[in-house]
Amino acid sequence: MTRKFLAGLVLPAVTALALAGCSTPVSHTDADVTFAQGMIPHHEQAVRMAAPVPRHTANAQVIALADGIAKAQQPEIDQLRAWLKEWGASSMPSSMSGMDHGAMTDTGDIDTLRDAAYDREWLRLMVEHHRGAIDMARVELAQGTNADAKAMAQRIADTQQAEVDKMTSLLG
Repeated sequence: MTRKFLAGLVLPAVTALALAGCSTPVSHTDADVTFAQGMIPHHEQAVRMAAPVPRHTANAQVIALADGIAKAQQPEIDQLRAWLKEWGASSMPSSMSGMDHGAMTDTGDIDTLRDAAYDREWLRLMVEHHRGAIDMARVELAQGTNADAKAMAQRIADTQQAEVDKMTSLLG
């Protein structure tokens, strides 16, 4: 009788614990952390690249693109930082071994250019920069597990591909 009683208590408790363990999603993995840590400086560079545009050109389409980029990416930077804090991870990775350093763009002497010459160079550089972000987002989509990070990665891939298409058409 005692054995049946104990089995009646233990078995449901063990089953409940096992089921709870199976239904609790993993909040993040190393891939999610790497994505957030890499996308923060990448987005920060895009915001820095967008800031001087109105001082170098009167092209309304280029100015609108730059403004849209800055407005979209700053909130994402804030969200990525919040996730890293929630995950107990540093905003600065201890090793960037998993990151594509080529994803960051060398802006060279663009600050010396004006108007059409500036527009062409800025668009070229931003296309290159966006392609790096799209690649990073695809890695997150393939390897990450955090649903929110993957959703952001999909938005980044979709939005930045649309912007690449627009910038490429402006380049002719």
